[in-house]
Amino acid sequence: MPLSPSIHKNEYQYNNIVAYLYETHLHTTGVSKCAVSLGADYITSYIDKGYSGMIVTDHFYNANCALSRKLPWNDWVNRFCRGYEEAKEEGDRQGFDVFFGWEETFESCDDYLIYGLDKAWLLEHPEVRKWTRGEQYRAVRQAGGCVVQAHPFRQRYYIPRVVLSAGCVDGIEAANGGHEDVSFDALAYHYAKKLGKPVTAGTDIHDANAVYYGATFGVYSDKKLNNISDYVKMILNNNAAGIKLDNETLDFRSGSKEPERFKLNGSEEVRIPVEIRDGEDRVTGGYWKNYL
Repeated sequence: MPLSPSIHKNEYQYNNIVAYLYETHLHTTGVSKCAVSLGADYITSYIDKGYSGMIVTDHFYNANCALSRKLPWNDWVNRFCRGYEEAKEEGDRQGFDVFFGWEETFESCDDYLIYGLDKAWLLEHPEVRKWTRGEQYRAVRQAGGCVVQAHPFRQRYYIPRVVLSAGCVDGIEAANGGHEDVSFDALAYHYAKKLGKPVTAGTDIHDANAVYYGATFGVYSDKKLNNISDYVKMILNNNAAGIKLDNETLDFRSGSKEPERFKLNGSEEVRIPVEIRDGEDRVTGGYWKNYL
């Protein structure tokens, strides 16, 4: 039996056990160059869809960010946080939780969702702009956050290669709402299982209208999250209740069957070069199919 809406608003139930649903991957206009909606525009629609909260993860400094890199660091950080702050203000007004994160990109290839840190931390760490994957991972963990690799098998015209950062992540985004080719998600899911890493799901949403008219994804928690640190602990302890896909749910507590979206059928392809990297961010030379 899948998770289904309960009689309580913004809660889901499985066998009378309440779960709370969170969007984990969301972009806002003015910060993420590719987004069309303000952070505040998402709140009502996510409430209507039964979500308990969302995490704003705008594109960061080396990603598809709309902000000028010529700005002084303090100004850049303050502007970067506006999408989240506007969303949180509206969320507070409507009783909907909004948490802060970001999505960083390396070499136009691989993307990482950073959770658990805040504006004050960013202001104190301008060196984040030049970090390697390994430096990013160690610093984020030391500060109490976590790193999830977003859509690791995505293949698009602007991505020169797939980078699997096997040693510098705490989890893998196995289901991403931006994928037309769901084999990318199947590969990501089995890659995460091979590594023994938690899996997450996120809509990767850029337009608030898509909450109503598109597929929405997310992560279920047994408990209401009070802050982003609660989400980090849930990922690091691998105790999420489940994940929401387009029209399927994977309930971790019940041992529900593998969703169709995650099934490998032998036709999956990676049409661009693949790099496997270790905890020191070194290329290992491993073969990607050995990680499935």
